[in-house]
Amino acid sequence: MQPSKIKAIVYWLATGLLALDLLAGGAASFVRPAQVLSNLEHLGYPAYFASILGFWKLLGGFALLVPGMPVLKEWAYAGICFDLTSAAVSHAASGDGAPEVTAPLVFAVLAVASYMLRPCNRTVRAREPNERDADTEPEAAT
Repeated sequence: MQPSKIKAIVYWLATGLLALDLLAGGAASFVRPAQVLSNLEHLGYPAYFASILGFWKLLGGFALLVPGMPVLKEWAYAGICFDLTSAAVSHAASGDGAPEVTAPLVFAVLAVASYMLRPCNRTVRAREPNERDADTEPEAAT
């Protein structure tokens, strides 16, 4: 199998698992069942935080899957990493055991893998040194 094909498979596997976690977790948080509210209370967060987390997790999951919009994807990856590392710290600070602390870190690793392996059409292309912004004035002829 070609390395580019392996890279694509690993990218979609990591991205698919991450998006599934975000979409399922976001939907569960947004609906606010008793278990979600109990978990948030255990971690020291107010109940309304479930709706906020749910909303942003849903948007992050969709942002990873929709084609195009590479800048949005950059922001989504950043938010996902903030969410997952904060979840690990929250579990550790609440006295939870290794499984509860490690689980969000495993998904953080998936997020990093997804980010690093994404295809070129899902990245923000670096500007060439001689490229100009579309909104700047053209240089005057001298």
